[in-house]
Amino acid sequence: MIISLHLPKTAGTSFAAALEQHFGTKLLKDYADLPINTPERERNKAALQASLCNAENDFSGIECIHGHFLPIKYLLLANKRDLRFVTWMRSPVERVLSHYFFWKRTYDPKTAPPLRRKVIEEDWSIERFCLGPEVRDLYWQFLWGFPIEYFDFIGVTEFYEDDLEFFARQYLQTSIEPIMLNVGDKGEGGYKIDVSLRKKIESFHARDMDLYQRVLEKRKHPV
Repeated sequence: MIISLHLPKTAGTSFAAALEQHFGTKLLKDYADLPINTPERERNKAALQASLCNAENDFSGIECIHGHFLPIKYLLLANKRDLRFVTWMRSPVERVLSHYFFWKRTYDPKTAPPLRRKVIEEDWSIERFCLGPEVRDLYWQFLWGFPIEYFDFIGVTEFYEDDLEFFARQYLQTSIEPIMLNVGDKGEGGYKIDVSLRKKIESFHARDMDLYQRVLEKRKHPV
């Protein structure tokens, strides 16, 4: 059984389409938790409670779960099912910039959760969003209580097609045609921002930068 963590703005929507293409009705999408919009203490507590509940659920008929959630939510299920945890990461700078522009571009006041509504209605600048505590080290926030080594596969968004091909061959024993969804319009070379701001974002998201560099190194030297 595959547990697929969709870290925001890392090609998770495209990956979901690929998983749905392969698993069909055996895919369960889990997007109800809204981790970014839930205070840290409450979010972590809920994930632990859910992990205890999920340990008693064999998810009959489900072969893959994909969505926005803390992966610790499904960790105890490993006592009952053979699990493979997977996710994708991209440059933390590009990720947070993509997040900002995506929220602005697709805002719907009728459905927007609290943080997104606050960002748009208060007209946050790029600096306020990227250098604010709300989305600081988002990878690190999602991976609370879940060491990066627990993942069986971490794809790199910048190499999406190659890594998707590897994932499909290694874990699904098949091939999957890439479906690109929610792709922004940043153009070649990433988002165009001031060099000094880019360095500030890198420094502010240092823990995520470290995780990302570790993933890149492992990609270059797979076991």
